[in-house]
Amino acid sequence: MKCPFCEATHARVIDTRAVSDGIRRRRECQECHQRFTTYERIARVNLLVVKRDKSRQGFDRDKLLRSMQSACSKRPVSAEVLEDAARDIEAELYAMGRSEVDSLTIGELAMDRLRQIDDVAYVRFASVYRRFTDVDHMVEEIDALRARKRREEELKNQMPLPLQER
Repeated sequence: MKCPFCEATHARVIDTRAVSDGIRRRRECQECHQRFTTYERIARVNLLVVKRDKSRQGFDRDKLLRSMQSACSKRPVSAEVLEDAARDIEAELYAMGRSEVDSLTIGELAMDRLRQIDDVAYVRFASVYRRFTDVDHMVEEIDALRARKRREEELKNQMPLPLQER
């Protein structure tokens, strides 16, 4: 392990903890005595993303996370919530069992998560993802979001049907 401060190759592990998507290790450099953290994740089969122009590139969870963070800029959304959402989306993509996935699928999953997290972040992300060309498209998306929120609220307030015996 190379120290990020002095680039020495002697670092000892001080603490190891399991985190949700791998292992977190706290290390100390034997040369400069600086401490740093490393994360180990299980290497998965490469997942290719098929872009709109039909080009392919490897899936990058950090890129997904950055785009979601950009949509949540100056919003009351914690980094932990976004990390969890990105990790859940990644897990869902790998659970599909395919070696290639459309960027449209990833965008829809991200929009679903952002819709649950923050309405403004959702609209921001949708405006870039769906390439709104004018204000009317944005208003349509906001109206659709409002209608969905109303339906969800109505369903939440409905009384459950009693179970019938047969």
